[in-house]
Amino acid sequence: QVQLVESGGGSVQPGGSLRLSCAASGSVFSINDMGWYRQAPGKQRDLVAAITRDGSANYADSVNGRFTISRDNAKNTMYLQMNSLKPEDTAVYYCNMDVRWGLLGSVRRNYWGQGTQVTVSS
Repeated sequence: QVQLVESGGGSVQPGGSLRLSCAASGSVFSINDMGWYRQAPGKQRDLVAAITRDGSANYADSVNGRFTISRDNAKNTMYLQMNSLKPEDTAVYYCNMDVRWGLLGSVRRNYWGQGTQVTVSS
């Protein structure tokens, strides 16, 4: 089985920065697409940024130019560098990975992290 463990959330003032990490552990064979989502109270979970295995990234318009998604395939880890944070970035952030695991990657499944709170407030 596979688990995703997130870290790096917290509270920051507007204009500040945070870096989120998400590490996959267990019988990982390979990881295809990865992504960060967020969900504010009373709202749906939305895609923030996504990255393919070869490093191609795309971003929601609301974070483009402020957030940077990256990954380390050797460590099965994904990152989200968040700069110039705004109060409207406040949400629980979830990581998501498309994972192949088991014997020669015979099983493919989508996994979610447990979520990490990001609060931007003065």
